[in-house]
Amino acid sequence: MFAISLGEGAELRPIEPWQAQEFLAHIERARDYTGPWVPLTSLVTDLNSARERLQTYADRKAADTGHLYGIWLNDTLVGGIFFRIFDTATECCELGVWLEPSAAGHGLITRASRVLIDWAVDERGMHRVEWMVSSANDRSIAVAERLGMTRDGVLRESFPWQGVRHDMEVWSVLAPQWREAREAAGAGDSAGGEAAR
Repeated sequence: MFAISLGEGAELRPIEPWQAQEFLAHIERARDYTGPWVPLTSLVTDLNSARERLQTYADRKAADTGHLYGIWLNDTLVGGIFFRIFDTATECCELGVWLEPSAAGHGLITRASRVLIDWAVDERGMHRVEWMVSSANDRSIAVAERLGMTRDGVLRESFPWQGVRHDMEVWSVLAPQWREAREAAGAGDSAGGEAAR
């Protein structure tokens, strides 16, 4: 299994069905923190549902229609990132994320997102990467902004979740825009800056 360093003891790795126990323990720690925004945390309630959810993404990975990865910090699973939609025909995908509270504030989601967007754009030829977020989820909106995404619009009251109809914001980055921003950040880094990292 591969592991990509995110720096400071953090790694991005696939999560597979055989890791259901570890996944369930992580979801239990994350549930209250991410539950208002991430339905996955309510779907995983026991070992069987954890295994089923991971198998669903293993099947989607095999079909090349979705991908699920974990974020480990000092060898503890603390978050996840996934392509909820991965459509090679239209060259569009949607990225989703979550963390448990102990891992918040370390830039892990931003760093992991950059790795996956690079892969989707450079290796898989994706033209558009989307980020769907409730208008009430300030933390996730801040990540979309840090990634240089553009707010395309708002789907008003489009997502009923836990008794609330959420306005869902659609954010996106296009491949040419992503490459241009990455090149500009690289030029800033080579000049001694920390642009967009």
